[in-house]
Amino acid sequence: MAAFTVIDHTETTAATTTAWEKTSIPSSYDHLLLVVSARTDYGGYYVFPKLIFNGDTGTNYSDTELRTITVGNTVTSARNTANAYIQAGTVNGDNAEADCFGVWKGWIPNYANTVGYKSILMESTAGGDVATHATFNINITSGLWHSTAAIDAIKMTAFSASFLTYSTFTLYGVTGA
Repeated sequence: MAAFTVIDHTETTAATTTAWEKTSIPSSYDHLLLVVSARTDYGGYYVFPKLIFNGDTGTNYSDTELRTITVGNTVTSARNTANAYIQAGTVNGDNAEADCFGVWKGWIPNYANTVGYKSILMESTAGGDVATHATFNINITSGLWHSTAAIDAIKMTAFSASFLTYSTFTLYGVTGA
């Protein structure tokens, strides 16, 4: 049976927090799970978070996204290569319904392994406003960090935005899964 241990839990208390970051992640777990509930000050309905591992801002990341916009049932996909971050799904912007937070989850298997690149599978939902706008979407995204280094630090930021008060970030270490 899997055991989940909280490595870090952060709730933003300032009106704007530019990033969440956890350093010195122990290598004693099998996998990592990051769960986020967030809203940003971005002036749209949703924004794309960025993930960076171990402070690596070189062009060592790629991701593939499948997005469903629930109004109009539009499905789109995108592929990014040679990025300085993983474009990691979506969270709510400030134009989303008041007090509505986006939900984001990322599974990082074998994060401490030093053989092979590191992958992450992310699920997210964001938006929530009037039905006449394409404001609610569901994302499934896979990302790859082109490095064999063990992950010991994770940073999440939002494109041109800051996380608002009450956004939460919980990092779990998972064993036995």
